[in-house]
Amino acid sequence: MKQMKTFLVACLLLSLAFSFIGCKQGGSANTLEFWSIQVDGDAPAVVQRAVDRFITANPNMKVNINFMANDVYKQTLAVAMAADKTPDLFFSWTGGPMYEYVNNGQIADLTSYMNANNYKDKFLDAAIAQGSYQGKIWGFPMTNVGVCAVFYNKEIFERLRLQVPATIKELETVCSTLISNRITPFSLANKTQWTGSMYFMFLATRRGGVQPFINAVDGSGTFLDPAFIHAGNKIQQWVKGNYFLPGFNGLDWDAGQARTPLYRGETAMLIMGSWFVHQAKSESPEFFSKMGIFNFPRDEEGVGDANSVIGTVGDNFYHVSSTSKNKAKAFELLTYFLDEEGIEDILNDGRIPPVKNVTLEDPLLAELFSMVQKAPDMQLWYDQSLSPEVADVHKITSQEIFGLTLSSEEAAQRLQSAQETFLKR
Repeated sequence: MKQMKTFLVACLLLSLAFSFIGCKQGGSANTLEFWSIQVDGDAPAVVQRAVDRFITANPNMKVNINFMANDVYKQTLAVAMAADKTPDLFFSWTGGPMYEYVNNGQIADLTSYMNANNYKDKFLDAAIAQGSYQGKIWGFPMTNVGVCAVFYNKEIFERLRLQVPATIKELETVCSTLISNRITPFSLANKTQWTGSMYFMFLATRRGGVQPFINAVDGSGTFLDPAFIHAGNKIQQWVKGNYFLPGFNGLDWDAGQARTPLYRGETAMLIMGSWFVHQAKSESPEFFSKMGIFNFPRDEEGVGDANSVIGTVGDNFYHVSSTSKNKAKAFELLTYFLDEEGIEDILNDGRIPPVKNVTLEDPLLAELFSMVQKAPDMQLWYDQSLSPEVADVHKITSQEIFGLTLSSEEAAQRLQSAQETFLKR
């Protein structure tokens, strides 16, 4: 029965993917296919307004927008890539997947467009660097400066007289107090795996800094480094201590199964990317009014800098397909997302555009941006830094660590084996 269900889900994803791919096949130089995962709150309207401004300036053009949830998008794009039928405009999170798109000749070089009239100077230098590969620009940084942080219910903290923890030991003391008051410390829905990966990344980075991961990726080190073993062991300690929602490994982030308990006050904290600001603001204004934020605490026994951040300087990097029949207009469409009105829309929607000289009036966004400015380094999401196949191993083994079905050492060895296989290509 379980295998049949998995098969049917796969068939539905394939059907969805090919329906979108079919739309692409019917396109022309005057029609642009645009794929987006901006499905929460006002985000679809923000996308539509940018497209409308483009159409007003280019009345002979047509834009077909396909909105998809995060994980459906990943599956759909994978099918499109395999069939070499990508839309004119689609995004990735850069890193390993973008490098493969470049190496496979599937996306267009945007360097000449970005250099024209010094347009690239509009962006944060780190955003341009993240969208670059082999000396050329392939990714257009659109939205948003997406860094990981701990979001918490200030009302619960005040009622229980809890202080924002500065160290992991202090965080564990906070969790013990919450549990004794029948409040689950962390809202985690880990069915989609990348959510739990955030805990692993923070714990590993606070213990060993960013260098162990860099070394493991380039082969000068390994994923058997003590920092990764420690991260897995600490997660399993927290699982056994009931730090997470019951059944968390089967709960779905996209369905709101982590957010809803947080909004209701059943949980006190959520580790998530900064896009959660606009989600909370649109989904639960009541919770948003009492939401606070802090960077993941320092590891007292680690060497990682407590100001380091995990995330990306531009959460959605858009690519123009190498098969697009109108690459110039495809790029022009992207610029409307970061024109004056586009930047204002992004800010009003609770996001931080990856551009210079932006004024942040929202105190939460200002605090997040302050974290980025103070950070000595930024750890790009593991599943973006790694090749797609190795990233999948990381996410699967991370989920198994949370499920207590795989030891930290076994998970590290499996990930290391996958990376060694990749490096031998």
